Amino acid sequence: MTPAELSARLLMSANHVLVAQHGDSAPTVTAADVGLERPRNRDHGDWSSNLALKLAKQLGANPRDLANAFAEEFRGIEGVASIDVAGPGFINVTLDAAAAGALAKTIVDEGTHYGANKTLAGQTINLEFVSANPTGPLHIGHTRWAALGDSLARVLRASGAEVASEYYINDAGNQMDNFGASILAAARGLPIPENGYPGEYITQLAGAVLELQPDLLELVDDAALDAARELGYTLQLGEIRASLERFNVHFDVWFSERELHAAGDGEGTPSAIDAAIDRLRAQGHVYDEDDAIWVRTTDFGDDKDRVIRRGNGIFTYFAADAAYYLSKGDRGYAHKIYLLGADHHGYVHRLRALAGAAGDDPDTDIEVLIGQLVSINGAKLSKRAGNIIELNDLQSWLGTDALRYSLGRYPADSPLTLDPELLQKRTNDNPVFYVQYAHARTSNVARNAAASGVDRSAFDPSLLSDETESALLGLLAEFPRIVAQSAELREPHRVARYAEQLAGSYHRWYDTCRVTPLGDEEVGDLHRTRLWLNDATGTVLRNALGLLGVSAPERM
Repeated sequence: MTPAELSARLLMSANHVLVAQHGDSAPTVTAADVGLERPRNRDHGDWSSNLALKLAKQLGANPRDLANAFAEEFRGIEGVASIDVAGPGFINVTLDAAAAGALAKTIVDEGTHYGANKTLAGQTINLEFVSANPTGPLHIGHTRWAALGDSLARVLRASGAEVASEYYINDAGNQMDNFGASILAAARGLPIPENGYPGEYITQLAGAVLELQPDLLELVDDAALDAARELGYTLQLGEIRASLERFNVHFDVWFSERELHAAGDGEGTPSAIDAAIDRLRAQGHVYDEDDAIWVRTTDFGDDKDRVIRRGNGIFTYFAADAAYYLSKGDRGYAHKIYLLGADHHGYVHRLRALAGAAGDDPDTDIEVLIGQLVSINGAKLSKRAGNIIELNDLQSWLGTDALRYSLGRYPADSPLTLDPELLQKRTNDNPVFYVQYAHARTSNVARNAAASGVDRSAFDPSLLSDETESALLGLLAEFPRIVAQSAELREPHRVARYAEQLAGSYHRWYDTCRVTPLGDEEVGDLHRTRLWLNDATGTVLRNALGLLGVSAPERM
């Protein structure tokens, strides 16, 4: 019996009690009110509900008396072994072995879909993360956001939301000219200009640009700069995309800032930025002062109003931010999530104020998540980039799985220092090894079972009565709730911590219960049924690792 099935049965029984007691005035109770939780102490049963405590005040009833009334009705539910009332009115539910064990077959049958839920069904979310400037390679800070952002997208989708993961390409402004000038100088054998980009990667880009355009050095002035900038931009962005794909991070949308500055189709059609100013003015939040155009963001909690166009006619960065925010709504995304680095705290109030000025609700339509810094002991600065630790170097050194898992198992708002020696160990001290080894062990058990003639031709869940089996089934039942909670709280690290718990429970079960017969023992239904439980555990470990962008090896 899954938690959802049990919750539905408890809900039906609870409504019978309420209607019997209160008739037409009985309150409406939902599955959320049942609120099933796993008790910390397994002696308190498989599940606990605080339903009576929730309803007692509304009904003017004693919570324990109400809990006892519910308990009496719940005892008649098929698959429930016992019901106890504890404390002020908690209802503890213990399932019989058959009802609890039936989950193993459900999980195997659902396969990759187990854990998916509809908690966020109907929500359309634009999730923007990484968004590094296309003027250099990705570094360690981008690596953390890439891991967290991609894992968050996965748990949001698994919880029913429609999600577009988006990379905002900052490909407009002086930085791009400085980038092009740096490449051109390297191609000409000249020093990097003031405000240029240092590093061997610039020299490498210059060589690649010369291969693509051999006559670059014959071009003069703006033509040479334009060629160096545009070819270098294409090459560097291509490397960024390739690095992210190798890191198992895929973006649905690559949005160019240049699109916001470009005029629309047709003569006299304004750019997206011009149109954004007009739209914000129509909302009543734009005013003119000192020859500049301002947005009254203080109306929405910002510490000062923001200039959107200076007196000299030059747009500010805030102008592009405004047009970009509006474009997300125009593309059908009611909810916008921004994942920003530790140096972007000032953007929180600014973006929330922008949402309010655009006519959205800053409390419901936008989230700005700020991540903290990450470091890795002993990591060397990139020889190619000179002053950063590159994602490519980290992958070569530690591996994608170790990086993805380790960066994904901590909350985004906690500073993080990783131990490379630990991440390279093939021991249980290494969390990613511990979880992956558990999955590999489920595969090995399945292979050994097949060699011993154990298959899944029979399933008798009542046989799964060992204490370690009860504990393992309880954790397997938790997975959909963990996924939903991770999505709702924007905390994919909960999946990693859950996977470690599950791996530990599986290892304990493995040490106690055998799937293959010993010696001359004949294959029986207990072996076959335990194979279902083994394979169910492998399925959930694989699904959990998949949400973190980490592989699930079958051999280690």
